[in-house]
Amino acid sequence: MTELQKRVIDFVRTIPQGKVVSYGQVAVTLGIPRGARQVGWILRGLEGAVEHPWWRVINNEGRITIKGNKHHGPLEQRSRLVAEGIEVTDGFKIAIEKYRYRPKSSISPQLLPM
Repeated sequence: MTELQKRVIDFVRTIPQGKVVSYGQVAVTLGIPRGARQVGWILRGLEGAVEHPWWRVINNEGRITIKGNKHHGPLEQRSRLVAEGIEVTDGFKIAIEKYRYRPKSSISPQLLPM
């Protein structure tokens, strides 16, 4: 696992149940602006190998955007979010500002940019 992969996973693990973040929010928090796609690729590549709440990461418009892969798909992501009390429409849309996670304390030093 690369250092960036570890940092993404470490941050995603801090997202509480019933909350979501955007791919871009993860990227900016970790000091890689414009790195939303990179965060998505990392999560997609690790879904089957690492225990982490990947389903809590959505796009900044509040949509579930995973196209599905050998590990998980949008139906599973919606199911997991609904199980946590997050309302998801039939069009896979979430009121992101209602459920967005905003850490109250400063980010752990190991999550800061390298």
